[in-house]
Amino acid sequence: MKSEIIAFVFGPVRRCGRTHQTFRHLLSLLEQTKIKVIRWITDSWWAYFDCLDQRLRLVRKASLQRLERKHLTFRTRLKRLTSRTICFSKSVAVHDTTIGLFINQFFFADKRS
Repeated sequence: MKSEIIAFVFGPVRRCGRTHQTFRHLLSLLEQTKIKVIRWITDSWWAYFDCLDQRLRLVRKASLQRLERKHLTFRTRLKRLTSRTICFSKSVAVHDTTIGLFINQFFFADKRS
């Protein structure tokens, strides 16, 4: 089974890292594009429990390992997300744009050809 990014959102940085509002924004994007998710493979984050139909949700660490591998590749290739590099920016807009461009190039470039 191949995993791929079909949508992404940026949310405010909190101590816990993620918010219900950010996840609901992602759900609305999926709804607007008429993408129907038939199975959610998630971790134990409370917003998944609150916002998703639990019959469609699986909590499986083994299934998430492939996704976590993509996250590691993402963080490794985007050095500007590390504050100890000379290309680090404090601008949220610069981070959002850079991340969006990277996702577009890394995950969708071969589909445009």
